[in-house]
Amino acid sequence: MSGEQKVVCVTGASGYIASWVVKLLLERGYAVKASVRDPNDPRKTEHLLSLDGAKERLHLFKAGLLDEGAFDAIVDGCEGVFHAASAVLLSANDPQAEIIDPAAKGTLNVLKSCVKVPSIKRVVVTSSIASVAFNGKPLSSDVVVDETWFSDPVYCEQQKFWYMVSKTLAEEAAWKFAKENRIDLVTLHPALVIGPLLQPTINLSVKPILNLITGAQTLPNEVYTFVDVRDVAYSHVQAFDVPSARGRYCLVQCVAHLIDALKILKELYPSLNLPEKCEDDNHLLPIYQVSKEKAKSLGVNFIPFEVSLKDTVESIKKKGFVNF
Repeated sequence: MSGEQKVVCVTGASGYIASWVVKLLLERGYAVKASVRDPNDPRKTEHLLSLDGAKERLHLFKAGLLDEGAFDAIVDGCEGVFHAASAVLLSANDPQAEIIDPAAKGTLNVLKSCVKVPSIKRVVVTSSIASVAFNGKPLSSDVVVDETWFSDPVYCEQQKFWYMVSKTLAEEAAWKFAKENRIDLVTLHPALVIGPLLQPTINLSVKPILNLITGAQTLPNEVYTFVDVRDVAYSHVQAFDVPSARGRYCLVQCVAHLIDALKILKELYPSLNLPEKCEDDNHLLPIYQVSKEKAKSLGVNFIPFEVSLKDTVESIKKKGFVNF
């Protein structure tokens, strides 16, 4: 499928993943109707307006996730919708209002606009591994997480994993509404996203890498799933372009302890003042696995972790967040 003459919508276009989705769509010749919270804020729009093809084929619109009907005009005339807008917060004074509602109610708001437009062929929703892997099952070294896994919102709420609650409830709402209204829906579930930044601000998923290289004394005993933002963006465009794309897709390049990331960074940047030890060296969390098989069916060939790490550091250095 060629992007020539085709019109698509991207919500939350100024965000980390969505900015890269817009970039790839423009490169493929699509016309992009993009929603942002404030089109007059240059920090939200300049990096988008400077993309190749933006002058001719990128159109910015103001829309709030919880404003009913706000997306009607934006999705009108589109063949595809990429819903990437969501609150990415781990904690809040009011988790329901600040994290859960923008995700769950916001997703339904976008889908309610989509169902009014007969030209829309497919909706691709940016979910997260947060709605897959958090169900209370121990993530031990013999575990392989795949698309049949679902996070348990009750367990997540008990643990105060508010972001996980938000993404799980949003996905549940999306699938229910899509089935009831015969919307062709695909959901993508990226890991902790790293790699080069297009936007001028540091996003939450890159912060663990920033923290490692800015003088932390010890390393948290934490295991993360990682994926490169360029692979995530490519997966989004493929999820729309490939007719056979169906259901959910986990997007995880690797599962790694922060110690593994530290070892790579020490080789890449031996002069940096990096942490010397983990907070709990005696009981390191185990490394589990996440299946890549379904993601590969979209044509994804994951960028190696080492490359993503280096490109992340070089990007935040270029943007002035670190100086060495």
